Amino acid sequence: MSSLKIRLTFHGDLAFFLKSKAAASERQLSEKSSVKDVIEACGVPHTEVDLILVNDQPVDFAAILTQDVEVDVYPPNETYSPLFPEDRLQVRNIEKFVANGHLGKLVRDLRLLGIDVAYDPLVEDQQLVRIATSENRALLTRDRRLLMYAIIRHGYYLRSQDPLEQTLEVLRRFDLGSALAPFTRCLRCNAPLEPAEKANVIGQLEPLTKIYYEQFRRCSGCGQVYWSGSHFQKLQRRIATIRSRLTGESTE
Repeated sequence: MSSLKIRLTFHGDLAFFLKSKAAASERQLSEKSSVKDVIEACGVPHTEVDLILVNDQPVDFAAILTQDVEVDVYPPNETYSPLFPEDRLQVRNIEKFVANGHLGKLVRDLRLLGIDVAYDPLVEDQQLVRIATSENRALLTRDRRLLMYAIIRHGYYLRSQDPLEQTLEVLRRFDLGSALAPFTRCLRCNAPLEPAEKANVIGQLEPLTKIYYEQFRRCSGCGQVYWSGSHFQKLQRRIATIRSRLTGESTE
């Protein structure tokens, strides 16, 4: 079989994943290959690809390239919404996630906002993949290799290393603005919080807390008790900053 010439153009921010950062690249193939394999050989995980056009026609990841072609690759982005809307490869409105072990601060932010995020800092890669697939969770990571597992259906590679920017990335990518429900999920174990009578949690309270606070919530999973203590205003400011950045408004 003669070699195939595949010219790829990566749109939106997908050049982020390319070594040269150039939007267009050309690859020579010695045998027919799936378009998924060709795209990921360039460094772009399939979870970052929402639309693939081969010679201007939409295809899925399993499409086999057998001749010289032009391939256009688009990320999940509303900018391209008029283009083949029925041939999209990603789901936008996912609300369940599993996060890699190095994303603890991001996880805390998301749980603070009421987002369901499974997390264990000691979890191994294979178990992370199993949780993502068996519980239908999108995988959040800065390890692009994990996102290239064929079994992973949904995921996102965090561009930034800053927790606040990472939080905004996830909220925007999965359109979670309307799903935020602050102070409804345990920051430790991810389970929902439930209202708790003071008498039922008083044994878990410090002496001053017993005197000055009357309203409490308890985690339905681990039993952790929450109240509006001195830390509460700091958390409220964090939430206000995230909301304002998400909507493009100033907090000043």
